[in-house]
Amino acid sequence: MTDRDVVAAKLAELEDRLGRVRANGRGSAAELAADRDASDLVAFNLMLAVQTCLDVASHIIADERWPPAGTLAESFHRLAEHGVLTAATDEALGRAASFRNVVAHGYGRVVADLLYAAATDGLRDLERFAHEVAAWISRTDT
Repeated sequence: MTDRDVVAAKLAELEDRLGRVRANGRGSAAELAADRDASDLVAFNLMLAVQTCLDVASHIIADERWPPAGTLAESFHRLAEHGVLTAATDEALGRAASFRNVVAHGYGRVVADLLYAAATDGLRDLERFAHEVAAWISRTDT
């Protein structure tokens, strides 16, 4: 059975990271690109937010004794297979995992438009992840 306290702590950490992204975001991709410090803070906190989602997924998978995921994106697929996430959230978080890899491993400078989209539309995906995980935890306690 999944440890509710661990998941709750991770979801609180996720909310903190999302708040930091909001606090450092800018009104457009061009404005974000023009402020390198803000861009770095947004990219870093988005990367850590996605990593937190991956930590939650890994924790649930291990606690529930489901087959381990072979890739980061597969972690979200596994949660969807077991009714934790919707297909839309699974797909969105798979894209987020790819974004996380770009930032974490420096595969190339993050394009301003991609960073801005992640800092706006992507936040809704991460919030939806938190909501769906919390709802699943609530259902499993009854």
